Amino acid sequence: MGLISGLLGHAGEISIEKLTEEFQPVLVEGEHLQKAFKVIRDIWVFTNKRLILVDKQGVTGKKVDYQSIPYKSITRFSKESTGFLDLDAELKIWLTGSNDPIVKEFSKKTNINDVYLLLSQHILD
Repeated sequence: MGLISGLLGHAGEISIEKLTEEFQPVLVEGEHLQKAFKVIRDIWVFTNKRLILVDKQGVTGKKVDYQSIPYKSITRFSKESTGFLDLDAELKIWLTGSNDPIVKEFSKKTNINDVYLLLSQHILD
């Protein structure tokens, strides 16, 4: 992920292997990481059981908030793909009991269709 893209808040895919050790303490038996995307210091992790949003806080980023979203609590989701002059794609996820979606922008080099397909597989099964 490029510096400018990162500063704009656009997500880029990161290697699951880099995250395995960090996430081992929060995974339940039979759960494994599938894909992950990083926005500056924050991370979106898709497992076979849930979506984990990681918010690294403070100047050092040592304080970390892990938000767990079971796929069954996602009521709908949408994607807006990049256009001719667009630099990013956008993913929106609505949760049960919330009117406002979680919104994340993905850089042009990240295939948002992969994320959309992953969500589709978990939610529509």
